[in-house]
Amino acid sequence: MDYFSISSLVESFKDLFPKEASIAVSDSRQFIYYKPSKYVDLKIKPGDRIGENTVTFKALAKQDKMSEHINSNVFGTPYFGTSVPIIDEGEAKGCLTAILPSKQLRFLASFLTIHLEDRWFPVPYEDVMFLEAKQRKTWIQSKRGMGTHKFSLSELEFYLPEHLFIRCHRSYIVNVNYIAEIQPDSHSTFLLIMKDKSKVPVSQTFASQFRKILSF
Repeated sequence: MDYFSISSLVESFKDLFPKEASIAVSDSRQFIYYKPSKYVDLKIKPGDRIGENTVTFKALAKQDKMSEHINSNVFGTPYFGTSVPIIDEGEAKGCLTAILPSKQLRFLASFLTIHLEDRWFPVPYEDVMFLEAKQRKTWIQSKRGMGTHKFSLSELEFYLPEHLFIRCHRSYIVNVNYIAEIQPDSHSTFLLIMKDKSKVPVSQTFASQFRKILSF
């Protein structure tokens, strides 16, 4: 795939990434595309080798998605990166990495601050049941009630701990600890019954990965 094909592909999917994110694409050895954002710029150039301490290297080595905070020793700028390897015939042939400013990570380290009525409440991750994108807002259902968050669902997905949260639908992310039942909904989709009796769909796009993560 040439540079212009990659550039077009990244542009087509730009709405899936937070606006703060810089985007890097690599093959198995070096970066082949880089688009910096105005919020964080690691000064990567096509042709730069992939360093062993980068999120990209770790995702390629593990052949699995990796999210990690990297200090300034690697690129001179601290960042929070999420890398997804491109697997072909059982091998990692490349990687797509979203690079975010680390300062946001500090504020989202263990809680989400939701707007409920006329006030704001810090809610620990463990108390968040699910997140929903609806009516151009991100709604957080928690033990404290349902409120809104200023970040989009795609932006929050990069920060939420993977051992707790799973993307199951274009409009939903759920905390696995609050799933009471998983019901078949059609040939290849599911319906989640949450512990508060809420119903959350699992779309066909996410069904396979959802089953893989929950091992059923």
